[in-house]
Amino acid sequence: MALSELAPREHATAATAGTSRVGTIDEAVACLRAAVVPEPILDVARTLQRAGHAAVLVGGAVRDVLLGLPASDWDLATSARPEEVQGAFRRTVPTGIEHGTVTVLVRGADKAIGVEVTTFRGEGAYTDGRRPNEITFLRDLVEDLARRDFTVNAFAWDPIAFEFTDPFDGLGDLRTATLRAVGDPARRFSEDGLRTMRAVRLCATRALSLEPATAAAIGGALHVLAKVSRERVHVEITKLLGAPVPSRGLVPMHDTGVWPHVLPALDDDARAAAIAAVDRLPADPVLRLARLLAPVARDRDGITRTLDALRHGKADRARLNALLGPPGLELATHDDAIAIRRTAAALGRAYIDDAIAIAAPDSQRAAGLRAALEGAALDVGELAITGRELIAAGLATPGPGLGQTLRELLAHVLVQPEDNDRERLLARVRGED
Repeated sequence: MALSELAPREHATAATAGTSRVGTIDEAVACLRAAVVPEPILDVARTLQRAGHAAVLVGGAVRDVLLGLPASDWDLATSARPEEVQGAFRRTVPTGIEHGTVTVLVRGADKAIGVEVTTFRGEGAYTDGRRPNEITFLRDLVEDLARRDFTVNAFAWDPIAFEFTDPFDGLGDLRTATLRAVGDPARRFSEDGLRTMRAVRLCATRALSLEPATAAAIGGALHVLAKVSRERVHVEITKLLGAPVPSRGLVPMHDTGVWPHVLPALDDDARAAAIAAVDRLPADPVLRLARLLAPVARDRDGITRTLDALRHGKADRARLNALLGPPGLELATHDDAIAIRRTAAALGRAYIDDAIAIAAPDSQRAAGLRAALEGAALDVGELAITGRELIAAGLATPGPGLGQTLRELLAHVLVQPEDNDRERLLARVRGED
């Protein structure tokens, strides 16, 4: 379960994602023994083991420790059935008991801390592309690991007995920076459509390369991806675009056929240019998404459909719409300072830096745009005079006319920014200029 608030901030981060810092089982054990596992998780594991059950850490946290990365999402799995977990602890919550998950409430310093425990399980057929139709609870750890998506996620670590389990040679795949499905890749992807997106996301976030058979199997499961909720796809594309080098995921996303199921298709040149530009942009998923969508931004209906599908929040969507609207796209096309200021005013100051980053990656070009905007008022709120001051001076009355006067003053200072001075603006309204 996620105990990010308890994640050790001092955890070593020397290794590079995608390159395992361990080569042998003994080195893996030494690496995992050095990891700082949150004490509430260790307490729950000890209690389960004292009751005669297996209790191990599984999944991404184990993988990330082996990569030398911070681990903040520790998943605890057990051979104990849900009712046995409930019987072993005084306070539990049946958060996902039908899927084998029980939350154990452990006493913390000032509040109870929830530790999720999931029973080893096997899974029946999938018909909705996301969840198995039935769950079978198991006692055997390897059987549980066999249902997982990729070998680098099919590790288990016993933090009490210090035993490492790697039945599918995920450690070997980490050494070669390879992402390989557990067992039959076609079956893994057909079970859960989100795994196709997770595969390309892990390529980006953990600097892995798809094993050929795993890559080849993705195309046959894209109809299953279509069944997955768009909110889940949004999470995966956001993580991918937040990676240090998004192209590591974007290139296989295209090569495997996933791209047009998530983003508008681009021609080869536009796609290559967009991917290269995204790698150079700050690690801001919304900014990077705007760059990927920029080549098709003139298709407003298409952009609307894409943003609807990606389920962005209100603020992110407003930002994307601004950057993909005419002012955002046109800002860097102007050479004339007046045109630059007018376009920037239409765009809005909040989005100017983003628009420059997307459209003017050349530092000299960006410097020219910033020079044209330096010190300029771009909104009536940035004028050197307010509506109240105009009313107090007897030059305006409350109402629509006041707003029109302020807009006319803004239009003037966009042409002559040096006139954004209180006395000059008063004089202009009086007709003295």
